Amino acid sequence: MSERLRAFDALRNVEMVKNVNAYAEGSCLIKCGNTHVLCTASVDDHLPDWLKNSEKGWVTAEYFLLPRSTSTRVSIDKSINSGRTHEIKRLIGRALRAVTDLEKLKGFQILIDCSVLQADGGTRTASITGAFVALYLACQKMVASGQISRMPIKEFVAAVSCGIVDGKKLLDLDYEEDSSADTDSNFVITQSGNIVEIQGTAEGEPFSEDDFSELLSLARKGIAELIELQKKVIKG
Repeated sequence: MSERLRAFDALRNVEMVKNVNAYAEGSCLIKCGNTHVLCTASVDDHLPDWLKNSEKGWVTAEYFLLPRSTSTRVSIDKSINSGRTHEIKRLIGRALRAVTDLEKLKGFQILIDCSVLQADGGTRTASITGAFVALYLACQKMVASGQISRMPIKEFVAAVSCGIVDGKKLLDLDYEEDSSADTDSNFVITQSGNIVEIQGTAEGEPFSEDDFSELLSLARKGIAELIELQKKVIKG
């Protein structure tokens, strides 16, 4: 494994650029080191059949890797139909719905598309963080156009990975770190500090409760920084 050139508790260089798509109601290009994800939010007044005549709207997500986003080409069909893809898109949808008042979206569905342009670890966490910006911008536009009367976003949310590599607790793993980690985890946490989801796995030795507490502390630090960046790009 190559030597880590940043502090154990430092994020990779993160950049978020809003409104990069001329057609989507909300869009954000997020770059976390060499992981780049294009996130778009599309507003639709056609609800899923099971939600018709309900008092709620809906937020759902799609996720896929572009064919040459990784070191070897992966076909779009293989990417879209993989179990990993289905698991990640459900995670993104859950994370966004957790901070959205769906009753304020009554009559509308917002479809999030996360397209991984380049992958170097943390694609699911980058997707959640960028997708929130796209969702927020789309909701702003809906309020401005009169489609909905009030902003449905309850609070900000972001996600980050943490792990134990060679006995060291690290924040925001790249692919090389992730592939050699003894413990790998993803945290989705809101601005108020509430936990939406935690995915944690011991790839080697089981990890202790103290280990988990340290990883959670790292994640909270990283997510607080990501949320500040989200706020800046939305306001900018």
